[in-house]
Amino acid sequence: MSDVIEEPIDIETPRNDSPTATQLEEEGDVAADYIEEFLDIADLDGDIDIDVRNGRAYVAVTASEGSNIRVLSKPDVVSALQELTRLAVQSKTGQFSRLILDIGGSREARQAELTVLVDSAIAQIESGAASAALPPMSSYERKLVHDVVSERGFTSNSHGEGRDRHTVITRG
Repeated sequence: MSDVIEEPIDIETPRNDSPTATQLEEEGDVAADYIEEFLDIADLDGDIDIDVRNGRAYVAVTASEGSNIRVLSKPDVVSALQELTRLAVQSKTGQFSRLILDIGGSREARQAELTVLVDSAIAQIESGAASAALPPMSSYERKLVHDVVSERGFTSNSHGEGRDRHTVITRG
């Protein structure tokens, strides 16, 4: 009998190593199965596309014009369904998932909204403000903001903890 005490593994902690393309494809497949079952239960129409982007599985639900999928494309609904899907993937694979879920182009629409927020904040700075703080948002949204801010030649940093974590923009 060994005297070594093994620490339990916290499956909610992100893995330190980057997932392989095969692992990301598996995440996408598990997520697609989960979403497909959800759509069937909710009697919603949608096609599912799986991709790997920037080290994450990316699952998109698309539909033709007039589809009833738009009921799921509101940002809060997409965020909640994304978290449920991540939990389903984690349950199946045993690994933390950072997958991104897009429903009906919601991510592209949110990107456009964030770009308007950044442009407004930059206008405040150009009018003399030392900095401009954006409202709290998810880590994914903050990453999108950081990218837009950088493209505009300004600097951004995340501040706060948990639900209060937000981005502050300053001159570059």
